[in-house]
Amino acid sequence: MADGSIKGYKVEDYTLDNLNSGKLLFALSARSTDAKERERYTKALQLLKSQLKTQPRTSDGGFWHKKIYPSQMWLDGLYMAAPFMAELAGTFNEPALYDDVVKQVLLMEQHTRDPKTGLLYHGWDESKRQRWANPTTGLSPEFWGRSVGWFAMGLVDVLEILPEKHAKRGEVLAVLQRLASAVAAVQDKERGVWWQVMDKAGAPRNYREASATAMLTYALSKGVRKGWLDKGKFGPVAERGYAGLVKEFAAVDQQGNVELRGVCKVAGLGGNPYRDGSYDYYVSTDIASNDPKGLGAFILASVERE
Repeated sequence: MADGSIKGYKVEDYTLDNLNSGKLLFALSARSTDAKERERYTKALQLLKSQLKTQPRTSDGGFWHKKIYPSQMWLDGLYMAAPFMAELAGTFNEPALYDDVVKQVLLMEQHTRDPKTGLLYHGWDESKRQRWANPTTGLSPEFWGRSVGWFAMGLVDVLEILPEKHAKRGEVLAVLQRLASAVAAVQDKERGVWWQVMDKAGAPRNYREASATAMLTYALSKGVRKGWLDKGKFGPVAERGYAGLVKEFAAVDQQGNVELRGVCKVAGLGGNPYRDGSYDYYVSTDIASNDPKGLGAFILASVERE
């Protein structure tokens, strides 16, 4: 809107998902030659930034995924908020925001990482009150492919923006390297893709899933290209991932249009009807073609491979 307000957006909803599309404002502002238009984009960015200042947090400073999910950190949230916050830091010259970005990365890994496999659980409930939460750890029960993909994409996009001299940049790099090793270990050796429930390849009703494959291929490819991941070790993983993505999920319809199949339409935790995060839940969600969450990641992965 002319005053910088955003139609349908309410700060008080405190939904991290609402921040991701704010990244478009940086490019729009940079391209604009109209001072009033740039001012409008700046006001919109300031509005979104105000959410970050008051976003509810866990006791150690991690963002709640949404206000309606109290005390919960979800892997998805890192992609939704952290790259945007990192770009805000540079745009408005607020280095403290970089520190908060790093905090979100490190806390998310700290709370969700499985020490045995290195994979990350979809969510963590600090209160341990949710039915999906382990009563001892607060963790959801499974490794959902797309949630790990969101986190991986968030990591590489943050590293692209985070200053080289930031005191904790090495710690963020180490998170990426640990995660890359973990996802490489569960890549489908035959087809190069990843599964809906990552560590249960071939289990009843589990399936190879397109959006997780695209997201992880993007993250690994970018990590290798930027020199953050060992090319000899992870380059072939990324190559197999993209080859599998195209062969397994991409098709051309009768009109000559490319179609991406095999995308988990949606999955989450809690809510109404209640999503318990179980294996049976993840493998029973709807599978779609050309769902934006898969298609967007497919485009990112394709550009990165090119």
